[in-house]
Amino acid sequence: MTILIIGLLIPLLGTMLGSAFVFFMRDEMSIKLQKSLLGFASGVMVAASVWSLLIPAMEMEACQGTWSVVPAAVGFLFGIGFLLLIDELTPHLHIGTDKPEGIRSHLSRTTMLALTVTIHNLPEGMAVGVVFAGADSSTTNISLASALAVAVGIAIQNVPEGAIISMPMRAEGNSRWKSFIIGSLSGAVEPIGALAVLLLTSLVLPTLPYMLAFAAGAMFYVVVEELIPEASNGQHSNLSTIGFAIGFVLMMVLDVVMG
Repeated sequence: MTILIIGLLIPLLGTMLGSAFVFFMRDEMSIKLQKSLLGFASGVMVAASVWSLLIPAMEMEACQGTWSVVPAAVGFLFGIGFLLLIDELTPHLHIGTDKPEGIRSHLSRTTMLALTVTIHNLPEGMAVGVVFAGADSSTTNISLASALAVAVGIAIQNVPEGAIISMPMRAEGNSRWKSFIIGSLSGAVEPIGALAVLLLTSLVLPTLPYMLAFAAGAMFYVVVEELIPEASNGQHSNLSTIGFAIGFVLMMVLDVVMG
């Protein structure tokens, strides 16, 4: 039980650590560093989706032969659709832009910037919750070490995400402490989402392969819709490509070595 609690909280700690950069960095984060970190986060999320979510989802249904791909395909598409709906309904503002997305609202820029990262963090929390549910089930090949690897991998990529949200908060005129708190709270959705998915999957065990793929689809949506466009737009996009490669390989190695 203690390991489970620690596993669910590890990604949040990564966000808090990244948000704390606001106390040590005087100026706004450089474009080169931001591009590299966005690429790194994308690589980690893609690798985690494939190695820790989609492949186990298909392995669970291996007895179905060629039909084993159906739960993974269905869950993946529903995950994409779920994040698409949240993205359309939630008012949020991307870093470096002045045009809000989602339904019209009178929320402040600070709040909408925080909601952007909160949307990013939701599928990551879901992924952590569902892999721990898989590790607790005798029907999957997901080990507890593999589940911890996912939590650690997401926490690592949450460090730059926390910095990417807290530093612009500071640039908007907020105090260092307020920027840190808002950046940290954007990651609070992760343990909440993880716990909700964990409880749902434990109650309805046959949904596990669908939920694994659902989390993968949600993470892919964030990568394709948000992270990669931001990372590849403008100059220094080659740095984001390098960051992607490093993040992907790191997560892949963590999953295989700890699995």
